Amino acid sequence: MHIPTSQNPRVVIVGGGFGGVTLSRKLTEHKFQVVLLDRHNYHTFQPLLYQVATSGLEPDSIAFPLRSVVDETHDYLFRMAEVEQVNLAENTVTTSIGDIPYDHLIIATGSKTNFFGNDKIERNALSMKSVPESLDIRSLMLQNLEKATIIDDAREQKKLMRIVMSGAGPTGVELSGAFAEFKNGVLEKDYPDLNPDYMEIHLLDGADQILSGFSEKASLKAYKYLKQLGVHIHLGELVTDYEDDIVTTKSGMQLETSTFIWSAGVTGSHPKGFSEDMISEKGNRLKVDLFNKVQGTDNVYAVGDIAQMKTDKFPKGHPMVAQPAIQQGKNLANNFIRLAAGKDRKPFKYFDKGSMATVGRNRAVADIGKFTLGGFLAWFAWLAVHLYFLVGVRNRIVVFLNWTYNYFNFDRAARLIIRPYKKSNHKQEPVSEIID
Repeated sequence: MHIPTSQNPRVVIVGGGFGGVTLSRKLTEHKFQVVLLDRHNYHTFQPLLYQVATSGLEPDSIAFPLRSVVDETHDYLFRMAEVEQVNLAENTVTTSIGDIPYDHLIIATGSKTNFFGNDKIERNALSMKSVPESLDIRSLMLQNLEKATIIDDAREQKKLMRIVMSGAGPTGVELSGAFAEFKNGVLEKDYPDLNPDYMEIHLLDGADQILSGFSEKASLKAYKYLKQLGVHIHLGELVTDYEDDIVTTKSGMQLETSTFIWSAGVTGSHPKGFSEDMISEKGNRLKVDLFNKVQGTDNVYAVGDIAQMKTDKFPKGHPMVAQPAIQQGKNLANNFIRLAAGKDRKPFKYFDKGSMATVGRNRAVADIGKFTLGGFLAWFAWLAVHLYFLVGVRNRIVVFLNWTYNYFNFDRAARLIIRPYKKSNHKQEPVSEIID
């Protein structure tokens, strides 16, 4: 495999998520050769995957080509490849397109859905951590509605139209709110021959509140907004099984559904080649020091979801969301630049900008410092923040226009079955960091 030589040190970055993109842009401004590796040729803006899954946006409006993240530089290379193993002694990575040597290696591979060892749920449930998975959810929902129109059995119609989600974090809350808005704004217009009451949205969680990482005030506001939209919320219900279209909880509750989405947790996703003492006992994350260097290595680093940096304030590591990835990427890039200039490195210090979750039109919650926002103000802030962090001017314009159209027309313009869902094609992929 041909990788052009360079007079500059080669930094190989594995993963084109928030951390990888931030590092690529920063390092190519200075004397480094950057080689970015990812299984896809695009960066995914994960916070808006739920809008792709619920027909609000097309996937190309939240994806950006990784070959275009750095402009007008000859020392930035992208290769679409699967990284299979890290060879620490040889300073190379083994990929699906051959071995690639490095001077410095940065792991930014993010996280994948955590099924906590439940094989049946992993095999039968849907998850939403990538563009293909979000398209699977969209296609399955629309295919089930189409099936419901051609059968007369009420029980079968209810099963096809009922949507159940496990995990009431930001993903579950935003998905359930979006599905409820689809029901309230689109269903009767598109499917007048279906009983809208049959489309039930159920959100389950084993905890005693939704958005458990948020303040109690924000959690209660989000709970109220979801109830206003008609979402059925079941707290203290730990899902233990999903088979033969039946969701079963630890308490014995059962829900019959053709659409079950698992959003109850994530775990780190990294290539092979790291010893057990380099990997955290919980979360499958790489242990790093305050400079993001992987424990026991000299030139290997990790940022974002995959990095576990223990501090007094974060004894279990930083939240597995986008802001730590972006901030760690900036700090690590600056440390490379400082070292090249003969200066001392600076340890990473996380600045928590707050947490946000949208529930629906004019409904959102935000914890910013000691303050909690709700309703329209939080919703507007959520819109502004997500537009700002979208990669690419075109994407910002397209998303803004879609949101404006949907807001005034109560519509979901992307309700298309482009790629019919087939269970055999459903496969989870490791992906990059999320933003809350």
